[in-house]
This record gives sequence, structure tokens and C-alpha cells, in this order.
Amino acid sequence: MLLAIEQGNTNTLFAVHDGKEWIAQWRTATDSMRTADEYAVWLHQLLEMQHLKLSDLDACIVSSVVPQSIFNLRNLSRRYLHVEPLVVGENAHLDVDIRIEKPSEAGADRLVNAIGAHVAYPGPLLVIDSGTATTFDVIGADGGFEGGAIAPGINLSMQALHGAAARLPRVAIQKPAHVIGKGTVEAMQAGVFWGYVALIEGLTDRMRAEYGQPLTVIATGGVASLFAGATAKIDVFDHDLTIRGLLEIYRRNTQSANRP
Repeated sequence: MLLAIEQGNTNTLFAVHDGKEWIAQWRTATDSMRTADEYAVWLHQLLEMQHLKLSDLDACIVSSVVPQSIFNLRNLSRRYLHVEPLVVGENAHLDVDIRIEKPSEAGADRLVNAIGAHVAYPGPLLVIDSGTATTFDVIGADGGFEGGAIAPGINLSMQALHGAAARLPRVAIQKPAHVIGKGTVEAMQAGVFWGYVALIEGLTDRMRAEYGQPLTVIATGGVASLFAGATAKIDVFDHDLTIRGLLEIYRRNTQSANRP
């Protein structure tokens, strides 16, 4: 069984694939100081709830945007799964054309999303990933990574409002009933939520015009579901996009390794 680990700045996803389908998924808060042993204790308990054991896992792939965490995630695989993990950006061959000025600057999460989108949808594509940052990435019809835009995430924006303005409270992000808020909380929710809808719609239109071809828009990420029904610019909501990309990368590397 394959253990896929997708680590963002805010959350880390652990998912288990049995060769046919994803059979378990768990999220934990990203902590760059968490050791391999701590991960193992946590994972052992969750696996037991699914009637699985660490010894059932015989392969591992890791994608992380937190460089200081990769050491501990690699050790988790080595010590407790007894396998050398594939690590995106290190020893995992992606087989994707990166068409930006400095290919090394393309984040692991963005490239994994590009692969996950390309294997599932006909291109060209625009992938919107709503997490700590909100990324907008264009994927060519041949799967090439064309570049994109990076904006602060919606949670980050709400935290910045509360942190920088003494009189503004900390509020939950949700879709408000009105764009014109009748109180401070509603006004903050309207500004952030509908502001992000406008960001999505505006950047989507500009990217489509600049690219010069129709783009299928796919939304993914932890808060993508917030925008369901709020805009017609998003064609598909796909919450398994990243782990699908990790599975495809694993298959590409293991299949090439087994070729004569």
C-alpha cells in the first residue's frame, strides 16, 4: 500500500492507496518541529481505526512546501515503513515541462496539482488552489506548467485584518447574506468572501484573455468548497486533485524503474 503525504503550510494530508483506490485520508496541522517518532505514533493510532498497520504500507511519496519538515517525513518512511520515500523536488521524476523563467522556483504543490489535473481533465486548464496562499496555475493541453499567479489565502487575509486593526474582531469565514454588511462582522465577512470571489473571477477572465484559449477552471484546496455556488467561473471542484497527482508521480517513477 502507498502512503501519500501532501504537506502545505497550514495542514498536512496523509492518504493510503491500496492499489485500486484511496481507502483512508487524515489531516493534521503542519508543524515543522514534529519528529518522525511523533508522526509514527499518530499515524499508528489512525491506521488501527481503519484496521490497518504500519507494516501494511510498503511505499511512500512526499510533497512538501515546508523544507524543514522533509527530514522528519523522510525518516518516518525509513524507520517505520522501511522504504526510501519518493520526495517531489528531490528524487521523484515528474515528467512535466516547466515553462517558467526559473523552473526551480515552481512549488512542489503547484507541480503536483498540474499533474493531477492533466491526468483527469482535457486541457488547457486553470487550477485554483485555495490554501494558505491562493494559487492560479495554467496547465497546457500537453500537461506543461505554464505559470500563474499567487495571492494571499482567504484565511490569511482575515487574520491580517484582525491582527493589524485593533478594533476589528476575529471572525469566522463564511458566505454572508449580503454584500453590503450591516455590522462590523458582516462587513468583514462580505469584504473577504466576496472580495475573493471577485479575485477569482477577475484573474480567471484576465488569464483566459492573455492565454488566448478556453481554459477549464478547476478549484481545489482546503477552503475551495466555500466558493461552491458563489461563482460560475469555476467549472469543477476537485478535492482529490493533489493526491491524484502524487499517485500519478508514484506510478511514473515505479513504472520507469521496472522497465527492462
